[in-house]
Amino acid sequence: MFVVIEDGNRQYTIQEGETLTIDYRATAKAGDPITFENVLLANGGGASSIGTPTIEGASVEAEVVQPEFKGVKLEVQKFRRRKNSRRHTGHRQKYTTVQIKTINVPGLEVVESAAAEETEPATAEG
Repeated sequence: MFVVIEDGNRQYTIQEGETLTIDYRATAKAGDPITFENVLLANGGGASSIGTPTIEGASVEAEVVQPEFKGVKLEVQKFRRRKNSRRHTGHRQKYTTVQIKTINVPGLEVVESAAAEETEPATAEG
């Protein structure tokens, strides 16, 4: 089962148990729950449920794993030749890591895959 959610004008395809890096949440602490209400699409293995624009009553529950970490440093350097003009700036974006706990989509039919079902081997009795 997977869903497509929207958070901060970005769309993410997620499944239960995955970790997701989202934009920094200043009020988040480790272990805090976060709910994503904007579920755009859901698929349980059969037919997909597509929202117009979102699926009514659908939500995704997540838990904050790492409240703050910094991404890669972006360095911007502007240079104008023969003018003795140089400017150097840098930026480092903050992010929050969450782990997806549950996906709630009302009316979605979840179909189990054949690979997930385990069959017991036949034993010969003598």
